[in-house]
Amino acid sequence: MSGCCTPPPFVPPDETIQTAIGGGLHTIALIGPPNSGKSTLFNRLTGLRQKVANYPGVTVEQRMGRMAGVGRDDLVLIDLPGIYSLDPYSEDARVSIDVLQGRMPGTPKPDAVLLVLDSLHLTRQLMLAAPVLALGLPTMVLLNMSDLMETRGGVIDPLLLAQELQAPVALVSATKGTGLESVRLFLNRQSNKAQAQLTLPVLGNAMSTYRWAAQVSTRTGYRAPLSAKASRRVDGVLLHPVWGPLLFLTVVFAVFEVVFALGQPLSDGLGNLLARLGTFGTSFLPDNWIRSLVLDGAWKGVTSVLVFLPQILLLFLFIGVLEDTGYLARAALIADRVMRSIGLNGKAFIPLLSAYACAVPAIMATRTIENKRDRLATILVTPFMTCSARLPVYMLLIAAFIPNIAFAGGLIGLKTIVMLSLYLIGFLAALVTARLLKSSILKSSETPFILELPQYRMPTLRSLTLRLVDRASVFLKQAGTVILCVTLGLWVLANVPVRDGHHPVLEESVIGRLGHFIEPAIAPLGFNWKIGIGLLSSVLAREVMVGTMGTLYGADPETQSLSLQTALHHDLPLGGAVALMVFFAFALQCTSTIAVVRRETNSWKWPALQFLYMLALAWGAAFVTNHLVSSIWG
Repeated sequence: MSGCCTPPPFVPPDETIQTAIGGGLHTIALIGPPNSGKSTLFNRLTGLRQKVANYPGVTVEQRMGRMAGVGRDDLVLIDLPGIYSLDPYSEDARVSIDVLQGRMPGTPKPDAVLLVLDSLHLTRQLMLAAPVLALGLPTMVLLNMSDLMETRGGVIDPLLLAQELQAPVALVSATKGTGLESVRLFLNRQSNKAQAQLTLPVLGNAMSTYRWAAQVSTRTGYRAPLSAKASRRVDGVLLHPVWGPLLFLTVVFAVFEVVFALGQPLSDGLGNLLARLGTFGTSFLPDNWIRSLVLDGAWKGVTSVLVFLPQILLLFLFIGVLEDTGYLARAALIADRVMRSIGLNGKAFIPLLSAYACAVPAIMATRTIENKRDRLATILVTPFMTCSARLPVYMLLIAAFIPNIAFAGGLIGLKTIVMLSLYLIGFLAALVTARLLKSSILKSSETPFILELPQYRMPTLRSLTLRLVDRASVFLKQAGTVILCVTLGLWVLANVPVRDGHHPVLEESVIGRLGHFIEPAIAPLGFNWKIGIGLLSSVLAREVMVGTMGTLYGADPETQSLSLQTALHHDLPLGGAVALMVFFAFALQCTSTIAVVRRETNSWKWPALQFLYMLALAWGAAFVTNHLVSSIWG
């Protein structure tokens, strides 16, 4: 069948071998190689009805969701890790095997499997099909990206492939949602017996599996589509040893410039709206400690963080666009040259890149690195990457202290340069630290870096929307739980002990005394006692720092009527402000990260070493920065 023909939506190979599944069906496993479009298909099949957690006892992410549009509401789809084989050499593969064989605690054995393969690279993708089909579970093979297969002149016969694999086969497009009717038909058909187990030749190694996959491709008349000339030309530029890195830096500059130029007005507008809502809402409360608790304790603390939601969503919007288009995979290939110079390879770039969202899932992503010493080195340097939790702190300080000065004819602003510098010093600290580790205690032999570049695609509005909704929900959940609890606790500590019915002066309160107790350790950095309390609270989560500042300055009569930016500018010298940015670029202010490093390394030794090293580096860098800036600008 040629690529220009429309295939039947559902192709059972032989009713005597395979009949579809029926009433007892409840749990479906979704599996496929990386970059096969599995995650896009998962989002398409579940919509917003999904949840993310970790498998019990392991740090592999588990995504589950109720399937939509299949005529039933009780079907649960489990998104298994993207892997190339079921060899248990990695934690991902071990999880997939355990789930498929029903050995994963807390996860039911799947009643059926949806196997997603990239039709554009079918021969290589079939290497995963062999072991999955051999498990004997009722399985449907979904050949994704069929739209590109058709437009680029590829040839595939799903009927012949279904007969060869002894499993139903369908051509689908996860991005466009076409061909998914076959999934509904597959899941809703009745069956009296399970799928016959695929009989495979004895495969001695991976090479043997590849030969089997190549033979299947040949017997079914598969012909891979030609790469579009435009794609080859774009790759020739993006992967160029000189122009590639320069274009990558240009893209990064452009992203942050837009985040500032567009995000700052949105943030200011949201801040004004939230301030008015707080004033209006608390006007109905009695003018006593209750109003102060709600307005100064809870509302000002939480909203001082919420105002940065527009910038965070804009940043993740651009990251989503770059990832969905296929550009970030090219960036990983470019970064391989840099990674090798420090003793790592390009596989380390993916966790480091994902750490710009959050270090916790990024550290989990290191499980794809086969070399244990490379993996440990990557884990130890990942927290240096500037995660989204640092963004509210950076945005607050930059808006308060960095003037609006433009360069290059207004194309680049000073605020953008400062923000990028903070990202850059974190990245450089990661590289230098990795080099130190790989040249000493974690020295190991070089391993090859193999990456299958995804096809260039236009991002879909649905995919981007799901990403942003997920990121916003995580941010709002953090603001509504951890930050709210911390700010309420700070308000209480800022208003006790009560003597003769009067609240104490802020500096004489419990929180004030604690701040003054730790102030000698941070005074050389240009920080006052309020900043010290903020640093202590930020260990729970970095963005709590902003909420803490909002509460403390809101509880201080001298700054109560000022915005947080104005209050900080009034209370903190320039040297201290810049030093605080540098401190946050280096310090490990996140208990969740410490906990996941403990779980990944199965030892307290490495997270303790990591925390102390990053703290010492942060203190030293902030000390130098404070004195340098103070000596130049006074």
